[in-house]
Amino acid sequence: QLQLVESGGGLAQTGDSLTLSCGTSQGSFRQKDMAWFRQAPGKEREFVAARRRDGHLYYEDSMKGRLTISRDNAKNTMYLQINSLKPDATAVYFCAAGVVILSRTRDPSGYASWGQGTQVTVSS
Repeated sequence: QLQLVESGGGLAQTGDSLTLSCGTSQGSFRQKDMAWFRQAPGKEREFVAARRRDGHLYYEDSMKGRLTISRDNAKNTMYLQINSLKPDATAVYFCAAGVVILSRTRDPSGYASWGQGTQVTVSS
């Protein structure tokens, strides 16, 4: 398992953009499937975006077009850019990593490594 740490969350206004970061100092993102999930109060953890080992990208349908997931191997860092923020994006955002079978790409149970999350709060 990798030890993951998220950063970049905070308070934003509707229409703003944020870029979240996920890094590790105890492993490598090479040959790993990487993903972002989020969890709002009272709701289950929800898939946001993923980048698989082969570079294939996956996005949650309702946010597709406002999301960009990327990875910088040299910095061992994964990013999630969120554009045109809306209040319903308010949640704790988690990064995840693992060797994940294709059918479980959008399933949080498929990932072995998790960060503790970074809070994103979007005001009206």
